[in-house]
Amino acid sequence: MGIDLSQFHETFLEESFEGLDVMESSLLNLDAGDSDSETVNTIFRSAHSIKGGSATFGFDNVATFTHVLETLLDEVRSGDRDVTQGIVNALLESVDCVRSMLEAQRDSGDYDEAQVKSVQNRLEAILGNAESNNEVTEAVVVVEEKNSSNGWLIDFKPHLNMIQTGNDPVRIIRELESLGVIGVKANLEKLPDLDVMNAEDCYLSWEIELYSDVGESAIREIFEWVEDECDLVIKPLQTEVATGEEKPVDTPAVKIEIKPEVDVLNKTDEPVANKATPTRTKATGEGGSIRVGIDKVDELINLVGELVITQSMLGEMGQNFEPSNIEKMMDGLSQLERHTRELQESVMRIRMLPISFAFNRFPRLVHDLSSKLGKKIELKLSGESTELDKTVMEKIGDPLVHLVRNSLDHGLETPDIRKAAGKPETGVLHLNAYHKGGNIIIEITDDGAGLDKEKIRAKAISNGLISESEVLTDEKIYDLIFQPGFSTAEAVSDLSGRGVGMDVVRRNIRELGGAVDIVSAEGKGSTITIRLPLTLAIMDGQLVRVGKETYIIPIVSIIESLQAKKENINKIIDHAEVYKLRDEYINIVRLYETFDLVPDSTSVNNGLLVMVEGEGSKIGLFVDELLGQQQVVIKSLETNYRRIEGVSGATILGDGTVAMILDVPGLVVISRAKTNVNEDKVA
Repeated sequence: MGIDLSQFHETFLEESFEGLDVMESSLLNLDAGDSDSETVNTIFRSAHSIKGGSATFGFDNVATFTHVLETLLDEVRSGDRDVTQGIVNALLESVDCVRSMLEAQRDSGDYDEAQVKSVQNRLEAILGNAESNNEVTEAVVVVEEKNSSNGWLIDFKPHLNMIQTGNDPVRIIRELESLGVIGVKANLEKLPDLDVMNAEDCYLSWEIELYSDVGESAIREIFEWVEDECDLVIKPLQTEVATGEEKPVDTPAVKIEIKPEVDVLNKTDEPVANKATPTRTKATGEGGSIRVGIDKVDELINLVGELVITQSMLGEMGQNFEPSNIEKMMDGLSQLERHTRELQESVMRIRMLPISFAFNRFPRLVHDLSSKLGKKIELKLSGESTELDKTVMEKIGDPLVHLVRNSLDHGLETPDIRKAAGKPETGVLHLNAYHKGGNIIIEITDDGAGLDKEKIRAKAISNGLISESEVLTDEKIYDLIFQPGFSTAEAVSDLSGRGVGMDVVRRNIRELGGAVDIVSAEGKGSTITIRLPLTLAIMDGQLVRVGKETYIIPIVSIIESLQAKKENINKIIDHAEVYKLRDEYINIVRLYETFDLVPDSTSVNNGLLVMVEGEGSKIGLFVDELLGQQQVVIKSLETNYRRIEGVSGATILGDGTVAMILDVPGLVVISRAKTNVNEDKVA
């Protein structure tokens, strides 16, 4: 009876995706001419493991492709082949192909076979495995033309006396090869018979396909010494003309700098004890698995053991209860509570992953987009050891990608513009993460052009969002770009538009219980700050009572609670109210009105105000009573019922009743809308 290997597929795929991430990261740090044996060996080992596993599990397409990939890497590793930018680019495309094939295997889907074949032909062309006859060469070229997105067609016709000036066409063609992968076809039409041939004349011409993302200027630089001694035509490959894509631009060097930071709060004895499959290996972001260090498993087992002992002790006391044992029983209950809390914290730590799993996608993204945009960009990553819940990590990925694309496309300038502005040609994009209170803070900072306040204001006026006479703070102006469909972009970009889709970014972040803010200085750059809860499963909350109902306010949103003073309450428009707190006027939100309840009192000075902050603004929640604080398990209200404005979820209290968890950012938005309506009435 044979072994069912399908039971090992999930583990193999997870390890393979991790190996591909290692390959991609190493390739991004491998420069042309680099012979760092350790880096090359790391790439080779990953490819070798994937090939071996694919062959074992019967994934023949992956095994065949990675065999060619491994052969090329072996030549580089042994020193028989130098590293060129063309080879690095081909290897990066190979990583994409292997990933797509493995994802298709995992999801029982399809992958682009033509693209995989195209990249495999490129690898074989580099290895010199392609046949030399015209028929095979042309076949390879046809496949490449259909699938290559970056390349040039070069028609090189030397004049008859070019060789006599000391210029060798072969050397020029070899120099072209350093820019990428080339396919060469010689034209023999003008080659005379041997008896009339002059050995010092050049009768041949060449049609060359260069597969690379370099710009035209880099190609012309190679021919600059013979421009007067040849006929030269350079044009994009037909696929680019047909699809209407822009011509490739000069490929700048992308510097990836990863700054290790020591985070005392997050430091553990085993830095890699909690390793997980990167979230992008699952298209849906759901399911998957987490690798857990054995030390964390041992800790759980010990805590469960302690819990069982305590429960056994309390059970025995319950069966033989005597009044004299009340004190001992109270001690046992305290011990049970302590063990339960420790067990809860240990389980939550299993779900916590370093944010590096979200950050790891950006070196490749910056590498590819900087080449396409013709920009020089240095990417800095810091705070990668900062941990957050796996669920939060999976859901923050897409908003982060959108914000990074915005910075690359519309924040950072091209080298010539930066130089004219007195800036270094290389722009800096910095991603940073750190803990603050009960939240994780993620900052996306660039030293680009910044936001144009006047342009944003003019666009908002033309869209009818604000009036010409309305005076807004900088923060309010920047906040306008989060309005649906708001954009100041002069042209639609296939990458992103500053403002286009930003409303979706904010909505996604709000759904995670977070907030996003922007600080910008025109000509100096922008910083987008995302504030998120560490976990979506458990939170510390303040219980409040409104009438007969109990609500929970997240502790991280609370600034302070106070007994309202009548002299500090002001009515401004219609029935909108504000409370003066230390020279600051804060909108009052009557929760009984929001949720249609009967309160103990409708007079604010007879109740309590809980000052909270969300979406960069403060509001005062009017409640009847503060009940206490406790840690609660969050249950999705939208999944189990439907979405309710001002409520982010629900929980079950100790007495079995259901309490709603307030959505502070949502209540802030409700308060703003109410104020705007009242202002319209007055106007």
